[in-house]
Amino acid sequence: MKTTRREFLKMAGALAALPPAGFAWAGQMPQGASLAAAWRGPNAGDTYFAGVLSADWEGKKITISRAAALPTRPHGLTPEADGSLLVTGVRPGAWLMRIDRDGKVAQQVDLAGESSDARLNGHVVVSPRGDVIYTTETDMKTGRGLIGVRDRQSLKKLAEWQSHGLEPHQLLVDAAGHLMIANGGIPRTAADKKFDLHRMDASLVRLDGQSGRLLRQWTLDDRRLSLRHLAWSHWAKGDKTFLGVAMQAEHDDPAARAAAPILAVLDGDELKLPARAGDGAGYAGDIAPAYNGGFALSSNQVGLAQLWHPAMPEKLTRIVELQEAYALTGWEGPNPGGGVLVSTALGLVRWHPSAKPALLPWPEKMAVDNHWVLLDEA
Repeated sequence: MKTTRREFLKMAGALAALPPAGFAWAGQMPQGASLAAAWRGPNAGDTYFAGVLSADWEGKKITISRAAALPTRPHGLTPEADGSLLVTGVRPGAWLMRIDRDGKVAQQVDLAGESSDARLNGHVVVSPRGDVIYTTETDMKTGRGLIGVRDRQSLKKLAEWQSHGLEPHQLLVDAAGHLMIANGGIPRTAADKKFDLHRMDASLVRLDGQSGRLLRQWTLDDRRLSLRHLAWSHWAKGDKTFLGVAMQAEHDDPAARAAAPILAVLDGDELKLPARAGDGAGYAGDIAPAYNGGFALSSNQVGLAQLWHPAMPEKLTRIVELQEAYALTGWEGPNPGGGVLVSTALGLVRWHPSAKPALLPWPEKMAVDNHWVLLDEA
Protein backbone atom coordinates (compact mmCIF):
# COMPACT_ATOMS: atom_id res chain seq x y z
CA MET A 1 0.00 0.00 0.00
CA LYS A 2 1.46 3.35 -1.02
CA THR A 3 1.49 6.22 1.45
CA THR A 4 0.12 9.34 -0.21
CA ARG A 5 0.62 13.01 0.54
CA ARG A 6 -3.12 13.21 1.15
CA GLU A 7 -2.88 10.62 3.95
CA PHE A 8 -0.10 12.57 5.65
CA LEU A 9 -2.12 15.74 5.34
CA LYS A 10 -4.89 13.98 7.25
CA MET A 11 -2.45 13.20 10.04
CA ALA A 12 -0.94 16.69 10.02
CA GLY A 13 -4.35 18.38 9.87
CA ALA A 14 -5.95 16.45 12.71
CA LEU A 15 -4.87 19.06 15.27
CA ALA A 16 -7.22 21.63 13.75
CA ALA A 17 -10.20 19.58 14.92
CA LEU A 18 -8.95 19.32 18.52
CA PRO A 19 -9.22 21.72 21.47
CA PRO A 20 -6.17 23.95 22.10
CA ALA A 21 -3.67 22.30 24.43
CA GLY A 22 -1.25 25.16 24.96
CA PHE A 23 1.73 23.38 23.41
CA ALA A 24 4.71 25.28 22.10
CA TRP A 25 7.51 23.36 20.45
CA ALA A 26 10.64 24.01 22.49
CA GLY A 27 14.14 22.62 22.37
CA GLN A 28 15.42 19.94 20.08
CA MET A 29 13.43 17.09 18.58
CA PRO A 30 14.46 13.82 20.26
CA GLN A 31 16.72 11.91 17.89
CA GLY A 32 15.00 8.58 18.32
CA ALA A 33 12.96 6.16 20.36
CA SER A 34 13.34 2.56 21.51
CA LEU A 35 10.31 0.30 21.56
CA ALA A 36 9.75 -3.11 23.14
CA ALA A 37 7.85 -4.98 20.46
CA ALA A 38 6.86 -8.38 19.16
CA TRP A 39 6.74 -9.30 15.48
CA ARG A 40 6.97 -12.07 12.91
CA GLY A 41 7.90 -12.31 9.26
CA PRO A 42 5.39 -11.42 6.55
CA ASN A 43 3.80 -14.89 6.43
CA ALA A 44 1.35 -16.32 8.96
CA GLY A 45 3.59 -19.31 9.75
CA ASP A 46 6.78 -17.29 10.30
CA THR A 47 8.62 -17.34 13.63
CA TYR A 48 7.65 -14.74 16.22
CA PHE A 49 10.24 -12.58 17.95
CA ALA A 50 10.25 -10.19 20.89
CA GLY A 51 12.86 -7.55 21.44
CA VAL A 52 13.64 -3.90 20.85
CA LEU A 53 13.17 -1.78 17.74
CA SER A 54 15.13 1.49 17.60
CA ALA A 55 13.78 4.43 15.59
CA ASP A 56 16.18 7.05 14.24
CA TRP A 57 14.19 10.11 13.16
CA GLU A 58 17.13 11.95 11.59
CA GLY A 59 18.43 8.87 9.78
CA LYS A 60 14.86 7.93 8.77
CA LYS A 61 15.30 4.28 9.64
CA ILE A 62 14.45 1.56 12.16
CA THR A 63 16.91 -1.06 13.37
CA ILE A 64 16.38 -4.26 15.35
CA SER A 65 18.49 -3.71 18.46
CA ARG A 66 17.87 -7.16 19.93
CA ALA A 67 15.49 -10.05 19.38
CA ALA A 68 14.68 -13.46 20.82
CA ALA A 69 12.72 -16.18 19.03
CA LEU A 70 9.44 -17.21 20.68
CA PRO A 71 7.72 -20.62 20.77
CA THR A 72 4.32 -19.26 19.62
CA ARG A 73 2.57 -15.96 19.05
CA PRO A 74 3.04 -13.55 21.99
CA HIS A 75 0.76 -10.79 23.25
CA GLY A 76 1.62 -8.26 25.99
CA LEU A 77 5.15 -7.06 26.78
CA THR A 78 6.21 -5.65 30.15
CA PRO A 79 9.59 -3.87 30.44
CA GLU A 80 11.54 -4.24 33.68
CA ALA A 81 13.89 -1.77 35.32
CA ASP A 82 17.02 -3.76 34.43
CA GLY A 83 16.21 -3.75 30.71
CA SER A 84 14.59 -7.19 30.64
CA LEU A 85 11.22 -7.90 29.05
CA LEU A 86 8.43 -10.12 30.36
CA VAL A 87 6.49 -11.70 27.49
CA THR A 88 3.50 -14.06 27.54
CA GLY A 89 1.99 -16.34 24.94
CA VAL A 90 -1.28 -15.26 23.38
CA ARG A 91 -4.49 -16.61 24.95
CA PRO A 92 -4.63 -19.41 26.05
CA GLY A 93 -0.98 -18.80 26.82
CA ALA A 94 1.12 -21.79 27.81
CA TRP A 95 4.39 -19.95 28.47
CA LEU A 96 5.81 -16.94 30.30
CA MET A 97 9.27 -15.69 29.39
CA ARG A 98 11.88 -13.21 30.56
CA ILE A 99 14.22 -11.86 27.87
CA ASP A 100 17.34 -10.11 29.17
CA ARG A 101 18.76 -6.81 27.94
CA ASP A 102 21.05 -8.70 25.53
CA GLY A 103 18.11 -10.34 23.79
CA LYS A 104 18.62 -13.78 25.35
CA VAL A 105 15.95 -15.90 27.03
CA ALA A 106 16.84 -15.70 30.72
CA GLN A 107 13.81 -17.65 32.05
CA GLN A 108 10.84 -19.52 30.66
CA VAL A 109 7.90 -21.03 32.55
CA ASP A 110 5.85 -23.77 30.93
CA LEU A 111 2.39 -23.63 32.45
CA ALA A 112 1.77 -27.28 31.56
CA GLY A 113 4.24 -28.10 34.33
CA GLU A 114 2.30 -26.20 36.99
CA SER A 115 -0.33 -27.79 39.22
CA SER A 116 -2.96 -25.22 38.24
CA ASP A 117 -5.28 -25.68 35.24
CA ALA A 118 -4.87 -21.98 34.40
CA ARG A 119 -3.58 -20.54 31.16
CA LEU A 120 -2.45 -16.99 30.48
CA ASN A 121 -4.67 -14.37 28.88
CA GLY A 122 -1.84 -12.24 27.57
CA HIS A 123 -0.90 -9.45 30.01
CA VAL A 124 1.43 -8.98 32.97
CA VAL A 125 1.99 -6.09 35.38
CA VAL A 126 4.64 -5.62 38.07
CA SER A 127 3.52 -4.81 41.61
CA PRO A 128 4.44 -1.36 43.00
CA ARG A 129 6.81 -3.00 45.52
CA GLY A 130 8.46 -4.97 42.73
CA ASP A 131 8.37 -8.30 44.57
CA VAL A 132 5.62 -9.98 42.55
CA ILE A 133 4.01 -9.82 39.14
CA TYR A 134 0.33 -10.25 38.37
CA THR A 135 -0.92 -12.18 35.32
CA THR A 136 -4.41 -12.44 33.83
CA GLU A 137 -5.46 -16.08 33.51
CA THR A 138 -8.41 -18.43 32.96
CA ASP A 139 -9.06 -21.72 34.73
CA MET A 140 -9.47 -23.98 31.70
CA LYS A 141 -11.67 -26.49 33.58
CA THR A 142 -14.19 -24.04 35.04
CA GLY A 143 -13.80 -20.99 32.78
CA ARG A 144 -13.36 -18.74 35.83
CA GLY A 145 -11.18 -15.67 35.49
CA LEU A 146 -8.07 -15.61 37.67
CA ILE A 147 -5.26 -13.27 38.60
CA GLY A 148 -2.00 -15.13 39.06
CA VAL A 149 0.38 -13.80 41.71
CA ARG A 150 3.94 -14.81 40.86
CA ASP A 151 7.33 -14.30 42.44
CA ARG A 152 9.12 -11.58 40.49
CA GLN A 153 12.46 -13.38 40.35
CA SER A 154 11.50 -17.03 39.82
CA LEU A 155 8.14 -16.43 38.05
CA LYS A 156 6.73 -19.22 40.25
CA LYS A 157 3.04 -18.90 41.08
CA LEU A 158 2.39 -18.01 44.70
CA ALA A 159 -1.39 -17.51 44.68
CA GLU A 160 -4.49 -17.28 42.51
CA TRP A 161 -7.13 -14.59 43.02
CA GLN A 162 -10.58 -14.45 41.49
CA SER A 163 -10.97 -11.78 38.80
CA HIS A 164 -14.74 -11.75 39.52
CA GLY A 165 -15.60 -12.25 35.87
CA LEU A 166 -14.82 -14.15 32.70
CA GLU A 167 -11.72 -13.83 30.56
CA PRO A 168 -9.69 -11.13 32.36
CA HIS A 169 -7.50 -9.50 29.75
CA GLN A 170 -5.33 -6.49 30.60
CA LEU A 171 -4.59 -5.21 34.09
CA LEU A 172 -2.88 -2.09 35.45
CA VAL A 173 -1.94 -0.78 38.89
CA ASP A 174 -3.62 2.38 40.21
CA ALA A 175 -2.12 5.13 42.36
CA ALA A 176 -3.04 3.26 45.57
CA GLY A 177 -1.33 0.06 44.44
CA HIS A 178 -4.60 -1.74 43.65
CA LEU A 179 -5.27 -3.69 40.47
CA MET A 180 -7.57 -2.45 37.72
CA ILE A 181 -8.70 -5.40 35.57
CA ALA A 182 -10.63 -5.53 32.32
CA ASN A 183 -12.73 -8.70 32.35
CA GLY A 184 -13.41 -9.34 28.67
CA GLY A 185 -16.40 -11.47 29.60
CA ILE A 186 -16.42 -13.81 26.59
CA PRO A 187 -17.00 -17.54 27.23
CA ARG A 188 -14.32 -19.52 25.36
CA THR A 189 -13.48 -23.16 24.80
CA ALA A 190 -10.06 -24.65 25.56
CA ALA A 191 -9.29 -24.07 21.85
CA ASP A 192 -10.13 -20.36 22.30
CA LYS A 193 -13.42 -20.53 20.40
CA LYS A 194 -16.17 -18.14 21.51
CA PHE A 195 -19.53 -19.64 22.50
CA ASP A 196 -22.75 -18.67 24.28
CA LEU A 197 -22.18 -14.97 23.75
CA HIS A 198 -25.55 -14.29 25.36
CA ARG A 199 -23.77 -15.18 28.64
CA MET A 200 -21.11 -12.47 28.24
CA ASP A 201 -20.07 -10.96 31.56
CA ALA A 202 -17.68 -8.09 30.90
CA SER A 203 -16.68 -5.76 33.72
CA LEU A 204 -14.02 -3.45 35.07
CA VAL A 205 -12.79 -4.53 38.49
CA ARG A 206 -10.60 -3.07 41.23
CA LEU A 207 -8.88 -5.60 43.49
CA ASP A 208 -6.84 -4.92 46.61
CA GLY A 209 -3.21 -5.25 45.51
CA GLN A 210 -2.18 -7.06 48.70
CA SER A 211 -5.05 -9.45 49.38
CA GLY A 212 -6.97 -9.73 46.09
CA ARG A 213 -10.16 -8.60 47.84
CA LEU A 214 -12.82 -7.14 45.54
CA LEU A 215 -13.06 -3.38 46.10
CA ARG A 216 -15.28 -2.23 43.22
CA GLN A 217 -16.84 -3.51 40.02
CA TRP A 218 -18.29 -1.61 37.06
CA THR A 219 -20.41 -2.92 34.17
CA LEU A 220 -21.98 -1.37 31.08
CA ASP A 221 -25.63 -1.64 30.07
CA ASP A 222 -24.64 -3.22 26.74
CA ARG A 223 -23.37 -6.66 27.78
CA ARG A 224 -22.06 -7.40 24.28
CA LEU A 225 -19.23 -4.88 24.69
CA SER A 226 -16.06 -6.71 25.70
CA LEU A 227 -13.65 -4.67 27.84
CA ARG A 228 -10.12 -5.47 26.65
CA HIS A 229 -7.23 -3.00 26.97
CA LEU A 230 -6.41 -0.25 29.46
CA ALA A 231 -4.41 2.98 29.67
CA TRP A 232 -4.04 5.83 32.16
CA SER A 233 -4.08 9.47 31.09
CA HIS A 234 -3.86 12.69 33.12
CA TRP A 235 -5.55 15.94 32.11
CA ALA A 236 -3.60 18.76 33.73
CA LYS A 237 -6.16 21.44 32.85
CA GLY A 238 -8.98 19.57 34.56
CA ASP A 239 -6.66 18.02 37.17
CA LYS A 240 -8.20 14.64 36.42
CA THR A 241 -6.84 11.15 35.84
CA PHE A 242 -8.80 8.91 33.48
CA LEU A 243 -8.67 5.19 32.86
CA GLY A 244 -9.39 4.46 29.21
CA VAL A 245 -10.85 1.08 28.23
CA ALA A 246 -10.61 -0.12 24.63
CA MET A 247 -13.56 -2.33 23.72
CA GLN A 248 -14.53 -4.92 21.12
CA ALA A 249 -18.16 -5.49 20.14
CA GLU A 250 -19.58 -9.03 20.05
CA HIS A 251 -23.13 -8.38 18.81
CA ASP A 252 -24.81 -10.99 16.62
CA ASP A 253 -26.13 -8.28 14.30
CA PRO A 254 -23.33 -6.94 12.03
CA ALA A 255 -24.95 -3.51 11.96
CA ALA A 256 -24.96 -3.34 15.76
CA ARG A 257 -21.29 -4.32 15.84
CA ALA A 258 -20.41 -1.68 13.28
CA ALA A 259 -22.24 1.02 15.22
CA ALA A 260 -20.82 0.07 18.63
CA PRO A 261 -18.60 2.45 20.62
CA ILE A 262 -14.98 1.41 21.13
CA LEU A 263 -14.04 3.50 24.19
CA ALA A 264 -15.18 3.51 27.81
CA VAL A 265 -13.67 5.96 30.31
CA LEU A 266 -13.53 5.65 34.08
CA ASP A 267 -13.98 9.24 35.28
CA GLY A 268 -13.74 9.33 39.04
CA ASP A 269 -16.05 6.52 40.11
CA GLU A 270 -18.22 6.46 36.97
CA LEU A 271 -17.64 4.26 33.92
CA LYS A 272 -18.88 6.22 30.88
CA LEU A 273 -19.28 5.78 27.14
CA PRO A 274 -18.36 9.35 26.17
CA ALA A 275 -18.11 8.92 22.39
CA ARG A 276 -20.97 6.92 20.94
CA ALA A 277 -19.40 6.96 17.47
CA GLY A 278 -16.86 4.17 16.97
CA ASP A 279 -14.77 3.00 14.05
CA GLY A 280 -17.35 1.30 11.83
CA ALA A 281 -16.14 -2.14 12.92
CA GLY A 282 -16.59 -2.14 16.70
CA TYR A 283 -13.05 -3.38 17.29
CA ALA A 284 -10.35 -1.39 19.08
CA GLY A 285 -7.01 -3.21 19.03
CA ASP A 286 -4.97 -1.04 21.38
CA ILE A 287 -5.13 2.13 23.49
CA ALA A 288 -2.51 4.61 24.69
CA PRO A 289 -2.43 8.00 26.45
CA ALA A 290 -2.16 10.96 24.08
CA TYR A 291 -2.73 14.70 23.74
CA ASN A 292 -2.74 15.92 27.34
CA GLY A 293 -5.42 13.82 28.98
CA GLY A 294 -6.74 12.02 25.94
CA PHE A 295 -6.42 8.56 24.46
CA ALA A 296 -5.45 7.17 21.08
CA LEU A 297 -7.28 4.04 19.93
CA SER A 298 -6.30 1.81 17.01
CA SER A 299 -8.66 -0.12 14.74
CA ASN A 300 -6.53 -2.42 12.63
CA GLN A 301 -9.52 -3.93 10.84
CA VAL A 302 -10.27 -0.60 9.17
CA GLY A 303 -6.75 0.89 9.15
CA LEU A 304 -7.46 3.73 11.55
CA ALA A 305 -6.16 5.42 14.70
CA GLN A 306 -8.39 7.96 16.44
CA LEU A 307 -7.95 10.44 19.26
CA TRP A 308 -10.32 11.16 22.15
CA HIS A 309 -9.94 14.23 24.37
CA PRO A 310 -11.88 15.13 27.56
CA ALA A 311 -12.54 18.67 26.31
CA MET A 312 -14.54 17.18 23.41
CA PRO A 313 -15.75 13.94 25.01
CA GLU A 314 -18.38 13.06 22.40
CA LYS A 315 -15.89 13.14 19.51
CA LEU A 316 -13.25 10.81 18.04
CA THR A 317 -10.79 12.53 15.72
CA ARG A 318 -8.99 10.57 13.00
CA ILE A 319 -5.22 11.02 13.27
CA VAL A 320 -3.76 8.11 11.24
CA GLU A 321 -5.39 6.32 8.31
CA LEU A 322 -3.09 3.55 7.17
CA GLN A 323 -3.48 -0.19 6.70
CA GLU A 324 -3.06 -2.27 9.88
CA ALA A 325 -2.83 0.67 12.28
CA TYR A 326 -2.39 -1.41 15.43
CA ALA A 327 0.19 -1.17 18.25
CA LEU A 328 0.17 2.15 20.12
CA THR A 329 2.34 3.86 22.69
CA GLY A 330 2.37 7.40 24.02
CA TRP A 331 5.26 9.57 22.79
CA GLU A 332 5.90 12.88 24.47
CA GLY A 333 8.66 14.36 22.32
CA PRO A 334 10.02 17.49 24.00
CA ASN A 335 6.54 18.31 25.38
CA PRO A 336 4.67 16.07 27.83
CA GLY A 337 1.28 14.56 27.11
CA GLY A 338 1.43 14.87 23.40
CA GLY A 339 1.94 12.30 20.71
CA VAL A 340 1.61 8.66 19.86
CA LEU A 341 3.63 6.08 17.93
CA VAL A 342 1.53 3.78 15.73
CA SER A 343 2.58 0.56 14.01
CA THR A 344 1.13 0.14 10.51
CA ALA A 345 1.60 -2.24 7.61
CA LEU A 346 4.16 0.16 6.13
CA GLY A 347 6.12 1.05 9.24
CA LEU A 348 6.15 3.25 12.33
CA VAL A 349 4.04 6.41 12.19
CA ARG A 350 4.82 9.28 14.54
CA TRP A 351 1.96 11.67 15.37
CA HIS A 352 2.34 14.66 17.68
CA PRO A 353 0.16 17.78 18.11
CA SER A 354 3.12 20.12 17.65
CA ALA A 355 5.35 18.26 15.19
CA LYS A 356 5.09 17.09 11.62
CA PRO A 357 4.04 13.45 11.20
CA ALA A 358 6.68 10.97 10.08
CA LEU A 359 6.76 7.41 8.80
CA LEU A 360 9.77 5.10 9.13
CA PRO A 361 9.68 1.87 7.08
CA TRP A 362 10.28 -1.49 8.74
CA PRO A 363 13.89 -2.71 8.58
CA GLU A 364 12.73 -5.91 6.84
CA LYS A 365 9.47 -7.54 5.82
CA MET A 366 7.69 -7.98 9.14
CA ALA A 367 4.30 -7.82 10.84
CA VAL A 368 4.32 -6.15 14.27
CA ASP A 369 1.91 -7.62 16.81
CA ASN A 370 -0.77 -5.52 18.47
CA HIS A 371 1.17 -4.09 21.45
CA TRP A 372 4.42 -2.26 21.94
CA VAL A 373 5.93 -0.10 24.70
CA LEU A 374 8.14 3.00 24.52
CA LEU A 375 11.33 2.32 26.51
CA ASP A 376 13.26 5.56 26.21
CA GLU A 377 14.00 8.49 23.96
CA ALA A 378 17.43 9.57 22.81
